[in-house]
Amino acid sequence: MHKIVLEHWQKLNAELVECTRCPRLVAWREQVAQEKRRAYHNWDYWGKPVPGFGDRQGEILVVGLAPGAHGSNRTGRMFTGDASGDFLYPALHIAGFANQPESTSRDDGLELRNMFITSLCRCAPPANKPTSEEIDNCLPFLLRESALLPALKCIVALGRVAFERILRLYRLDGHDIPRYKFIHTAKYKLPGELPWLIASYHPSRQNTQTGLLTQAMFAEVWQVANLLSHD
Repeated sequence: MHKIVLEHWQKLNAELVECTRCPRLVAWREQVAQEKRRAYHNWDYWGKPVPGFGDRQGEILVVGLAPGAHGSNRTGRMFTGDASGDFLYPALHIAGFANQPESTSRDDGLELRNMFITSLCRCAPPANKPTSEEIDNCLPFLLRESALLPALKCIVALGRVAFERILRLYRLDGHDIPRYKFIHTAKYKLPGELPWLIASYHPSRQNTQTGLLTQAMFAEVWQVANLLSHD
C-alpha cells in the first residue's frame, strides 16, 4: 500500500479510537468493559470505538449498525465474538470472502478477501440502539473510510438503518439520490461514479432465529455482491 494512503488510514483509525463525541456511548462501552459478562471475565475488553476491518483494496464494503456490547466491544473487531458474527463469517467463508468461518478475536488469523467491513456507529450502544444523533456523529468516519477504498464498487447495507443512512450520507455529500426501497437483496446503482448499494437484513440473532434471515437468503446477498464487484 502506498505510504501516503497508509498514513491516512493510520490517522483515521487513531482519531476514531480516541473519539468521545457521544457521552452516553462512552459511558456505556466503558461500563460494559469494566463489569464484563461472566463468561468473559478473563478478557481484557476493548471498550473503545471499533475501527473497520478487512481488505483495503477490496471492491465490497459491508456496513452494519454498531458493535455488540460483548462482541466487538470486547474483541475490538467488527462482528467478532457475537451471534451476528457467528452467522456472518461462515457465509463469507462459503462465498470466498473469508479465509475461515470463525471470528473469535483480533488475532485468530481471520483475513478478508476483496471486502472491508465497518459499521455506522463505532461504539456499543445500550440495547443495541444508537440514537440518530449518535449515528450522525459517526458518519464522517464512514465517509472517510469509503474514500480510502480505491477499488470500491459495491456497498452491502446490513439492515434498514444502515441502508437509509448510507443514502443520507451521500445526499449530505451533495449527490442527488432518489428514494430507494429497502428490500432484501435489492440492488441499486447510485448515480455517477458512486458504487452499487445492496440491501440485506441484518444477521442479528432476532432475525436469524425467527427465520426472517435464513442461510440461503444471506448466501444470495454475497452472490449478488460478487457479481457486481466483477461487473
